[in-house]
Order: sequence, then C-alpha cells, then structure tokens
Amino acid sequence: MPATAAKFARRRQPDAMLRFNDIADRVLSYHADCDLALLQRAYVYTAKVHEGQQRLSGEPYLVHPLEVAGVLAEMRLDEVTIAAGLLHDTVEDTLAAPQELEALFGAEVAFLVEGLTKISKVEFSSVRARQAENFRKMLVAMSKDIRILLIKLADRLHNMRTLHYLDEEKARRIAQETSDIYVPLADRLGIHWVKRELEDRAFRRLHPTAAAELENALHRRHQERERYIEQVKGVLSQKLADAGIRGEVSGRQKDLAAIHAKMERRGKTLDKIYDVIAFRLVLEGDSEAVYHALGLIHSTWPPVPGRFKDYVALPKANAYQSLHTTVIGPYGERMEIQIRTHTMHDNAEFGISAHWKYKGVGAQLRTEDERRFDWLRQLMERQGELSDPHEFLDVVKVDLFPDQVFVFTPEGDVINLPRGASALDFAYAIHSEVGDRCIGARVNGVQRPRGVKLSNGDTVEIQTSRSQSPKKDWLAVVVSGKARSRIRHAVRQAENARSRELGRGILERELRKAGLSLGRLQAEGVLSELAGRHTRGGEPELFAALGYGRISAKSLVRALRGGESPPAPGKPRKLRDIFRRRRAAPVSGIRVDGHGDVLVRFGRCCSPLPGEEITGFITRGRGVTVHARDCRVAFELDPDRVTEVEWDRDSEVSRRIKIRVHSRDEPGLLANITRTISAAGVNIGAARINTHHDRTAVQNFDLWVTDSSTLRAVMREIGRIKGVHLVERVRA
Repeated sequence: MPATAAKFARRRQPDAMLRFNDIADRVLSYHADCDLALLQRAYVYTAKVHEGQQRLSGEPYLVHPLEVAGVLAEMRLDEVTIAAGLLHDTVEDTLAAPQELEALFGAEVAFLVEGLTKISKVEFSSVRARQAENFRKMLVAMSKDIRILLIKLADRLHNMRTLHYLDEEKARRIAQETSDIYVPLADRLGIHWVKRELEDRAFRRLHPTAAAELENALHRRHQERERYIEQVKGVLSQKLADAGIRGEVSGRQKDLAAIHAKMERRGKTLDKIYDVIAFRLVLEGDSEAVYHALGLIHSTWPPVPGRFKDYVALPKANAYQSLHTTVIGPYGERMEIQIRTHTMHDNAEFGISAHWKYKGVGAQLRTEDERRFDWLRQLMERQGELSDPHEFLDVVKVDLFPDQVFVFTPEGDVINLPRGASALDFAYAIHSEVGDRCIGARVNGVQRPRGVKLSNGDTVEIQTSRSQSPKKDWLAVVVSGKARSRIRHAVRQAENARSRELGRGILERELRKAGLSLGRLQAEGVLSELAGRHTRGGEPELFAALGYGRISAKSLVRALRGGESPPAPGKPRKLRDIFRRRRAAPVSGIRVDGHGDVLVRFGRCCSPLPGEEITGFITRGRGVTVHARDCRVAFELDPDRVTEVEWDRDSEVSRRIKIRVHSRDEPGLLANITRTISAAGVNIGAARINTHHDRTAVQNFDLWVTDSSTLRAVMREIGRIKGVHLVERVRA
C-alpha cells in the first residue's frame, strides 16, 4: 500500500466501521473541487435501500459499499466513480431501478452501476464457465468505461478482506479466481498496492500451510532483518545526501506470495533464497537523478550480473517505470533495490487512476494514456474471435501476466512480448496479416526461422509470402494470446472448409446410390429444410456435420424417403453408435453425455485425475479422448468435436500419473519418500533415481492414484520431508 493510502488506513481503528467523512476527507485531499453533494446523496440513498440487510459477518450491509468507496478513494478516483461504488449493489440487491438512479445521480453514475450489475446476473453450469464468462462480460463492460473494472477491483478487494466469513469451498473458489484474474488485472492496470494485497490474501487462503510455515520461518529472524534494513537505509541515505540527491529511502521484507513463488520457481528452500528484502529510493528530479543514484549504489556494493532491469528507458506495458538492480550488500547478502522518481512512484502505485482527469461528467483518460492501455482494446478484439469462454480465458491469461521481453522493429519502435516469444509472435504483434503470411525473419541481421525465440534488445524484420497461411504446428512456437487465438481461428476455419467439402462429397455419393440429386434437392429447398431440422445452421453446417461424422449420410437419405430421422449432432445415441465398445474393456470412470459405456482414452499430455475439470474430444472410430480442462492441447482442438464429459462418481478407478522429486542426495531420504507414499495408501508403479555431482538427486515415480486430492496430499507430505527441495507433477 502506498504511503498516502497507508496514512489513510491508519486513521481508522482496525475494527471500526469506515465513515462517510473519512471518504470525503480522502477525496478532498487530492480533488479539492469535487462534488461532495453527489457523494452525500449517494451515501444517504444506499444507506436507505440497504437498511435491514446484513452481511455474513453480522455487520450492516452498508459496511460493504462504504469500504468499496473507501478503496476507490485510496485509488484517487473521481467523485462519479466513488458514487457508483457506494451504489454498486443497489440494483442487484434492493428494489432500486436503473431509471431511479439516473434521475437522482445522473446518466454516468447509472451507467457504471448498470454495467456492474450485468456482470453478476449470469448463471453457469460450472465454476470455470462462470469465471470465464464473467471475465468476458467484465471486458465488454469496461471497454465502454474502464471505471467499471476499477469498481469491480475495489469490490473484490473488500470481499477478500472478509473471506474468513465464507465456507471453505466458496472461499477457495473466490481466492483462486482472484489469483487467476484480478491479481494480473490489477498489475496490468498498474495499481500495485491493490495487486499486492489481493495476491497476498489469495495466497494465504489457497496455501494456508505453506503461508504459515513461511511466516514462522521469517518471523524467527524478524528483529535481525529489521536491524539490517535500518543499517542499509542509513548507508543509502548518506550516499544520496553526499551527492546532493534529495529523496526517500525505504526497505521492507517482500510479500509472502512473492517469496513463495520464487521458492517454487527456483526449487529452493527459504534458506537458499537470499533476496527476500527489497529497498526503494524515491527521488526528487527526473530520470537523470535515477541513473546518478544507480551509479552511487553500484560503486558502493557490487551488482549481481544479469539482475539489472531498466524499466525507465523501456517501460512495462502498463507504463511502469523504475530501475531494478540486485547487489551484494553488507555481510554478503543479496538485496534488491528499486530506484524511481516521485512521478514514477505515483504511476507505479496508482497506475491508471494516477492519469485520471477530474472534470466531473465525462471524465476520461487522455489520448496518450489510452495508448498505454491499448492491451485492453486488443483483449476486446480477441474476445470477438473466440466463441468458447474457456479458450478465451486461457488465451488472455497469457497476456495479463507481465513477464516480458522488449524487441525492436527495423525503424526502432519497441514491441513488448511475453517472455519466450518467437519471431512469429512478433509478426502477429505487428499485424494479424503479417503473422498469417510470415515465412521467416531477420533477427539482428541474421536469417532465422519464424519459430526462433527472441531476447531483449533484438531487432526483428519479418519476411512474408502471399502463398503462406497459418498451420496447426505454429501453435507450438507462439506464446502470445493474439498469435494463438489468430492461428486457432484460421486453422479451424480451414478445417471447417475441408469438413464441408468432405461432407458434401459423402452426401452426393449416398444420394446418387439412392437415385437422388443433390443439386435438385438444393434447388427445391428440401436440403435447406433438412439442415434446419438437424443442425443449428444451414446447408454448410449440415455438410460439416457429415464431414465430422456427427450425422450419417445414410440416415439422412432414409429421412428424405420418409424413414427414421437422424439424431441431432452430439446426442448420446449417436455417440454410442459411433463409439460402442467392440469388446469388454476396463471401466474408465468417465461418463460421456451421461453414458458410461463409451470408448474412452485419456490424453497423455495432461493425464487428468478425478477431481480435475475435464473436456472430451470426439475422434470417429477411436472414441472420446479426455483432457484436463486447462490442458494446452485441449485448446488447440476443433470446438465442433468437443463433447461434455464428467467423472463417474460411482466408479473408483486408479490412474497412473508421474511425479518428480528434487532433493539432496543423502542416505535414508529415498526410504522416507517411499514410506510417505505407502502410508497414504498409494501404490508405486515404477521409480527412477538420478544423482548428480553436486549431491542433489532427481527421483521420478509412477503412482497409481484415485483422485487429485489424494495426489495433492501425497505431494504435500513429501514436500515436508527434510532434504526435499521441490515436488512436481509431470505431464508428458
């Protein structure tokens, strides 16, 4: 939380209800001529319509809109947004009508409240579908006014602060959604203090044991760490003063979630993670002072090679600017130092809200700031191409996370791409047509294939050909959401065209055998009528269904002659006809469209377990292949062949999965691991052990497990064994 926001929070007692006057004082501190009368009317109205309502905590419901408004005030937003925050639940949870809000508070406030209401008025069949479609609707709403998203972030922040009043299952679902969606959104909007608090609270709910153990371990050296921080702050302050640079120096222990993520990423325990302390210099002046301070620091302590990042010359996509360097500080400890100006600091903490105009009705972003958040427009363009909300969520998650590389066009323009991006990603970032026609690239003047991975500072020139078109194997070399969605869209269009052509040929041959003419049936409108009865579209959809094998040409001919009508595509009877087991087979534990006697295989790419969300893919003659819902391969499948599958709750089938354990190489450790696995009632199918010269070992186990919760419990217990660095599930 920024210093100004922290100061605001300290005015209140921890359990005291936020008052309207607290909000008004905060708004006046940054927007002296705001319309307080509007805020007063909104407060009185929301208190009246929510009277008698209570939250699960037992508090009056009024606490929630007040807290949401308080968060918006901490973001330094305009009075229209804060009024909408006070009123955001009135239409959904009371008898208030949008027309009444417009009459009392104006069209702009009513629009924001209605936009928020539309997001929540949807029912879905699964948790993931709800999450995906809510996210899509939120993007549609915020494309018209981004303040809808800011209010939604404030709403989610207060809900996370009161998560302990919910039952465990619902609390974990909300925490997971927060981690998946709202944390990266807050980060991309540049509101860092909101991102940090959401991330920390989600981590504590999703990983309570790891959070408690990490907090206890850090607490044991708390006083020592505080003395270290004060010592380094003293040295830095003196260095700045001697050089005539004015500014503030602060130091803090990094958040639990950030430390835990670093431990997981590096496969190390806390005692092997050195840079758990971060220092920040916020300086007066411009970027020249920032680089001057960097020189002072590097002349005082040696920098760690490869750990310097210049976000001043090359800002992040959300306009974040700062210098990051890691140095070997006193006592040989690594420490991270961030250096920025006051303006850069405000941008880092308040993000998009730091650029807001306070002009009452019609408040909007300046043109240059709209360009900084161009990624929102790109997300909206993408959602129009992707009909499946699951796929949309998968694609945009890649773009929400800010781990990036900076590369250059031949003209010197900077292009931000996700880390691991290829020249093909670069081509699609330039323009979709350039990506579709890409045949290769010149990287730093050297001819390279389109799949080459790019590094920071590369200059890339794309080469194209009019005869080139997207191919399915391109998906293996791209990582950006734009490239993946465009390639999938193009590949599916091509597959649909081939299926329609194949289906037309199949039907023509079958009609010819029966003495009928396809052309005549089309001319008389008979085929169009038949297509309307058995598909959602017209003749092209009918041809595609025939090509994919979802409808039989023979059954269509029988229907034309007055016989039995063919079943609609995807109905259970058709699946059983296509995939009926030819001989007795082991029970799969899967039900396809409600039936358990369908031929089923499991994708080796993800090896799903009961308890994980799954999806099915139809392959004629080979049955249904089951993938985990979030499997990367699953999103590359043709949506026309996707079918609903579910775990059979009445069947308990063990499935073979793989895990990998990274540990020290020491006597008795393997015995402890195998004993832990056996104690959980899990059978070991195979084990492979590799040791290394640095006294570490990698142990691969094939386990027979009945469900995902059992696997998680086993992995958690193995992770607690002394000497174990990392336990991970291996998906082929």
